[in-house]
Amino acid sequence: MATRDITAEEFNDTITGNDIVLVDFWASWCGPCKAFAPTFAASSEQHPDVVYAKVDTEAEQQLAAAAEIRSIPTLMVFKKGKLVFNQAGALPPAALEDLVQQVKAFDVDAAIAAQENGQPN
Repeated sequence: MATRDITAEEFNDTITGNDIVLVDFWASWCGPCKAFAPTFAASSEQHPDVVYAKVDTEAEQQLAAAAEIRSIPTLMVFKKGKLVFNQAGALPPAALEDLVQQVKAFDVDAAIAAQENGQPN
């Protein structure tokens, strides 16, 4: 699956309606964002079971503010509707692949249960 642009109206449904969602917050004037775009797109081709969403921070300023985006690119990863990764900066291809594999293996339900029981993750 290729990447898809999402708006504020689509954001929550995209995150809650899919198992794993990677969200790239970017802007057209951002050099590192442009450099990261092909890496993000290539990863989306490798993982058709994962949703790769892009949010244009210029067009979606309220969404970027609500997500507390301070610098771009910022990559957020959600699993089962829960934020499991949030980092500014472009990742190289190998690091992005490693991240996707870690998120796929991560048991978010067990982590939430442990957190609710007062146990460290």
